[in-house]
Amino acid sequence: MPVLTRLIPSPVVVDIRPGAIDDLAGVLADQRICSSTGKLAIAISGGSGAVLRERLMPSLSGAEWFEVGGGTLDDAIKLGEDIRKSGRYDAVVGLGGGKIIDCAKFAAARVGLPLVAVATNLSHDGLCSPVATLDNDAGRGSYGVPNPIAVVIDLDIIREAPVRFVRSGIGDALSNISAIRDWELAARERGEDIDGLAAAMARQAGEAVLRHPGGVGDDGFLQVLAEGLVLTGIAMSISGDSRPASGACHEINHAFDLLYPKRAASHGEQCGLGAAFAMHLRGAREESAYMAQVLRRHGLPVLPEEIGFTVEEFVKVVEFAPQTRPGRYTILEHLDLSTDQIRDAYADYAKAIGS
Repeated sequence: MPVLTRLIPSPVVVDIRPGAIDDLAGVLADQRICSSTGKLAIAISGGSGAVLRERLMPSLSGAEWFEVGGGTLDDAIKLGEDIRKSGRYDAVVGLGGGKIIDCAKFAAARVGLPLVAVATNLSHDGLCSPVATLDNDAGRGSYGVPNPIAVVIDLDIIREAPVRFVRSGIGDALSNISAIRDWELAARERGEDIDGLAAAMARQAGEAVLRHPGGVGDDGFLQVLAEGLVLTGIAMSISGDSRPASGACHEINHAFDLLYPKRAASHGEQCGLGAAFAMHLRGAREESAYMAQVLRRHGLPVLPEEIGFTVEEFVKVVEFAPQTRPGRYTILEHLDLSTDQIRDAYADYAKAIGS
């Protein structure tokens, strides 16, 4: 008998709402996530994580807490070793921002335990993705890991985080729109297969954020943004790689990180700027201008000068960007612009969005 459907790798619980963290113990007691012993290894930062620890300890009496030093590969390896040495656990909980969750993902994979992601900010789409992004001796690497078995996002806590984290998440979500256009381009020009379900999920996640009239302080908007970032992570799991959320926009982001590691802006800021410029390059001028308008409304940069880079530095970034993802075909590889052509394209872009 033919297989009529497919199994989709996704969390068994997604809880996004104000006050969600107060019910964390109930989520973790779900037999699909944790056994009756309730033994948990909870990874936290030394900052905001310590405050949440005091708040949650009374309801998580069977938990052991592990402070994570940073977001490096060494930090993640150490966390895994510490968890392995400390005893037997039912699950690992990553409680914090992207760095903590990525470390917890990697550590959970190493010790063979499910991972529960409890996000305290919405800075990027990695909170539910099958990838852990960690700093290493060569710069930054992406490591394949299982999806979180559960995701909890308390919108009250999200609002308490610095607004720059929400803005970064907006830029990352909007970049899906450009990334899917690059995937479609690769299908037309190179015969690359597209997973239609993954593409639909990632595109709609980006469009929902793009079209929402709310702002960074509204629960309705934060709900849509959080759901969009979760759906993007699931889309990457479905496709088996980062294609649904990574195209020329992310190549430009990686180029910023590699060429100017001490000056780079946030992931989402660079991805949003890269997406708006990439849409302009592909000839989608109205869409590019509208994306830039939305980015500006939310306080994100749309020009390199707004994150401290000169036009010439941005030209260098765009020229270098295809080298960051060898084998990935995007509008940058398709056009293969010379330095002067990039400079001219940027001048057109800046004029079109009203610099």
